[in-house]
Parts: sequence; structure tokens; C-alpha cells
Amino acid sequence: LQIVDILRGFALFGILFVNMTIFSRPLQVILFPVDPASPWFDHAAEWLIHFLGEGKFYALFSMLFGLGLTLLMERVEGRGGKFTPIYLRRLLVLLGFGLVHAFLVWMGDILILYALIGFILILFRKAKPRTLLVWIVLLVTLPLLFNAGVTGLVELGKSVPEGAQQIEAVFAETMANFETDLANAYRIYASGNFAEITAQRVYDYTSMGVSAYFVMGFNVLAMFLLGVYFGKQGIFRNLEANRDLFRKLLAWGLILGLGGNALYATMILSMSRIEPTWPLLLATIAQGIGAPLLMLAYVSAFCLLALNPVWGKRIQVLAPVGQMALTNYLTHSIVCTLIFYGYGLGLFGKMGEALGIGLTFVIYLLQIPFSHWWMKRFQYGPAEWLWRSLTYLKPQPMSRR
Repeated sequence: LQIVDILRGFALFGILFVNMTIFSRPLQVILFPVDPASPWFDHAAEWLIHFLGEGKFYALFSMLFGLGLTLLMERVEGRGGKFTPIYLRRLLVLLGFGLVHAFLVWMGDILILYALIGFILILFRKAKPRTLLVWIVLLVTLPLLFNAGVTGLVELGKSVPEGAQQIEAVFAETMANFETDLANAYRIYASGNFAEITAQRVYDYTSMGVSAYFVMGFNVLAMFLLGVYFGKQGIFRNLEANRDLFRKLLAWGLILGLGGNALYATMILSMSRIEPTWPLLLATIAQGIGAPLLMLAYVSAFCLLALNPVWGKRIQVLAPVGQMALTNYLTHSIVCTLIFYGYGLGLFGKMGEALGIGLTFVIYLLQIPFSHWWMKRFQYGPAEWLWRSLTYLKPQPMSRR
């Protein structure tokens, strides 16, 4: 399905677009409001990342991951094989990739989370489309309800003078701890050697990285299930038959998605994410609903472009990038850590968001011709070949010849 490769290639750009901030600065920086002393163009660039990028592209990648379950199941069972053992080995290999990536390359890894939630996803492989839709709505709603409950409890506690003092003291201590972690991360990533940076990587992942499981986990599973739904309904197999669906998703995704993400991007720039507040809850709800809707608008736009004879050929340029998505994703981390970390060029903390967006385009535009060159000669990217070979427990044919 070429449209799937095209979407995966587009998702890779968006993931790098968002991740560049965390490549060039500590992960802890996302908890604090934007620095008022930074230039206006960096403010604008950060707003753009929140508006168009954050939450949209990992959602797209997650949806395509879920779609992959149905495609793999159809392929394996279609030739009389047993799907479950192959799928479980596939997840275990992905988990291995994630562990190496997170602890030896970059602590912003998402592969571990994908592999772990993938074990849950297999429980839904035979679910009916209507059941999948119910679970998707529940999984998107539950984190928002949880945040609302926590915010309500904090505000209720503050209504009592003694409780207010204790709550403020706890959050002040938490803020101080994160500020200390932020300062240490700036110092170590910018000037540390490989061993020191690896120790910091492990600390960041086991502290903040693992907490992302609870922040992102529900949404990742929801998008996995959306991919399974798309697969069961055959939506990408016949784009023409689903043209009206794509038009509706594009319209509603743009109306609600752009509005929700604009509200989120505008509010979050001046907010701390450490202490639950009603304004933070509003921003979270706006993004929690707006991000998947805008993601669906992106998907629909590409599907409609694919139906156009002229644009359909133009967007095919992204297909080879998506065919070796794992390789390109890992390449992002290797290249960017060598640019920013102390054992590389040591530019950590020295590049603003605007320049970061420029670097994103440079790296991605170099990956497009490289992916074309590679896929003309080989059936898989290097990481994909290793993933497939370990999954099937034998080396896979690599050369197209």
C-alpha cells in the first residue's frame, strides 16, 4: 500500500520536527514556560511546533503501527502461518532496538513504549470495528478525565489554608528538583564524555521517560486501535471508494483540530506543566482532542492528493523514506546527538527553535535522496532487514537483484 509508505515518510518529518527541541535541549525543558528573553522568532517557531507538530505525528506513526498489525496478520494467515508467534517475536526485537536506542543513543525513544503497548494491542486483533471505536473514545477520554480529577483535588486542597501551604510547598520542592535536573542536563549533555552522557541518559529515561508511559500510553493505544480499525475497514486499500470519508475528516479535522491546537499552542507557551491548574487543564483538553483530529486531517489530505493524477505522483517521493522508517528514525537520533552532545560537536543548548526547524529540513531533505538510492538497490533498510531477520529467525534476502 503505497499511501501507507507515503504517510509513514511524512510522519518521520513531523517526528523530527518535534523531537529537534529535545535533541538540542534537556527533556525537562518541556515542563517550563518559554524563556521570555529568547528572540521573537524562536517564540514563533516554538508556537508553530506546538500548533502543527506536537502530538500529531506520534499519533500518525501509532496509527500506522496499528494498521501494520492487521496487514501482517492478513499476510501471515493468508499463507497458512501462525500469526501470534511471529508478532510476539517482532515486538521483542523492537523492544531490543528501543533499549539500545534509549540507553546508548537518545533518551527520547518511543520504541520501548510501542513494543510494550503492542503486547496489549494483540488482544484486539479480532475485535469488531464498532468495539474498536468505543475503545478509542474511552482511551482518548480517560487521561483528560484523570487530569480533571487531579486538578479538582489540588484546587479543593488549596481551599483550606493549611492544605494550600502544604500543596504549595510540595510543588515548590518539585520545581526546585526539576530546575536542578535541568541545569545538570545542560552541563552534562553539552560537555560530558560518552560515559557521563550515558549515565545522564539513563537517569532521564528512568525518571522522566518512564513517566511518559502514563502521559502518552492511553493515546498511543487509542491510535494503535484506530489503525486496526482502518485496516479492518480497508480504508487505505480503496482510496477512491473512501473519497467522501476523507473529505469529511479533512473538513472536521481542520475546523476542530486547528482551533484546539491553536488554543493549546498559545496557552502552553507561558505555562508550567508541573502544577495542575484549570488553565493547564483547558490547554490539555484542547490538545488531547485537537491533536488526533488534526492528524486525521493530515492523513485525509494526503489520501486526497494521492487521488489526484499530478499530486499523486509528486507525493510518491516520500514512499522510500517510509519504507525504511525505522532506519531513518534511528538515523535522526544518531545524527542529532552527534551534532548536539559533548562527544560530538557540543552544540547542546546553543541552537534556538527557529534554527532547529531549519536543521530539521536539512536532515530530512538529505534522507529523501538517500532513501531512494537505498531502496532501488535493497528490499529493506538496514534496521528493517535486521528486524525482519530476527523476527523470522533467519537472514532475509537483501539485494533486489
